[in-house]
This record gives sequence, C-alpha cells and structure tokens, in this order.
Amino acid sequence: MSLESVESSDTRPRVSRRVPIIAGATALLLASLLGVLALTSSGENRFAVDEAWAEFVVSTRTPFGEWFAYAMNTLGGGFVGVFVVPIGAAIVLLIVRRPWGALYFIVASAASAGMVQVLKHLFGRARPEDMIVVSDFGSFPSGHVANAATIAVVMGMIVPRTWVWVLGAVYTALMAYSRTYLGAHWLTDTLGGALAGAGVALLLWAALAGPLERERMAWGERRRRASAD
Repeated sequence: MSLESVESSDTRPRVSRRVPIIAGATALLLASLLGVLALTSSGENRFAVDEAWAEFVVSTRTPFGEWFAYAMNTLGGGFVGVFVVPIGAAIVLLIVRRPWGALYFIVASAASAGMVQVLKHLFGRARPEDMIVVSDFGSFPSGHVANAATIAVVMGMIVPRTWVWVLGAVYTALMAYSRTYLGAHWLTDTLGGALAGAGVALLLWAALAGPLERERMAWGERRRRASAD
C-alpha cells in the first residue's frame, strides 16, 4: 500500500454506526410493542392516559388553537407534508452542496411514511370520536408525528448542532399536540409515531453514514474557509 493511500484512508471520518442502529431498532420495537398494548388494553382499546388527555385538549379548544392545529395538519401531511416539504428541503440541500443529505432526507421521508402505513394496517386502531379533521384509515401511529420526528432526526444528523435538535424536538412536540387537539389521534398514537419516525431515520443514517459524514466534513471545511476569507 502506498503512502498516499494510507494518508487517504487515515483522513476518512471514523463513523460509529452501533449506537444509531441500536437506538433505531429499539425505537421501532417500542413502537410495535406500544401498538400491541394499545390493542390489548381494556376500555375499547384505550389507555386511561389517552382518555384523560383527549378530554383535556377538547376542553381547551379555541378558535386560535384550532387555526394553529389546522396549519400543522397541512404542514405535516397531505400534499405539502408528503411532497412540498421533502422536495423543498432536498432542493435547499442540493443548493448548499449536500447531495447525500438531500438523498437521505427524501429516502427517510418515504421510508417513514411506508413504515407508518404498515403499522396502521397491522394494528387498525380506531380514531377518537371527537375528531374535527378528515384523516385516513388507522389511528396508530400518527403519520404527521412520524414525519415530524423523521425530519427532526434527519436534520439533526445532517447539521449536528444543539439548536437544530432543540428545534426538531419542539416541532415534533407541537405536531403531537396538534394531532390530539384536532382529535385525530390518541396521545399514545403520537408517541408511537415519534418512535417510528425517529427509528427509521436513525437506521437509514447508519446505512448512509460514510458518505454523509464525509460530505458534512467537507461542508464544514468550506464554511471555515469562507469565513476566513
């Protein structure tokens, strides 16, 4: 092996995939177990915490709250959530020369949506009776929250900054609240969605970790050079 090849291999980022793989697989397992528990619990497949939370959010409904929840409904699902947001994010990532990040975002969004549909048809949980928004089949897990959690993890992995993770967590929490506020989901549905979305994003990062980390390091170096000029 030549000296150049040794130096080249030494400069490659050393990426540990073990933690993301374990965390991602655990999240998907917990989401599945939660779905099983939701179906086997008493009271027409409802947890006590689901009933209590549903009564609370219904009692706090206001015109402004409903407007906000409907806005989150549009942002997290349908044409906007499924096409506009991921494609728009991918375009931005391509503009800033992060093609692997763009690919990761698109694939993770699609895989998360697919996982949600698998779980929905597997468990077939009924939605709350006080729903004030039109939704598709199956209450568990929440597709909107899964999408939000996927975006949060993907962006946190692409741009590993504390503020990015905080914003992602806040966005996911607000999406979860809005789904229960509209009566589209039980509280445990949103937890299952968050676990499913995060789990898919973590496992896909592990699959693409090498090129994603090399791209991130190159991007960081370009930013340092630009700031130094």
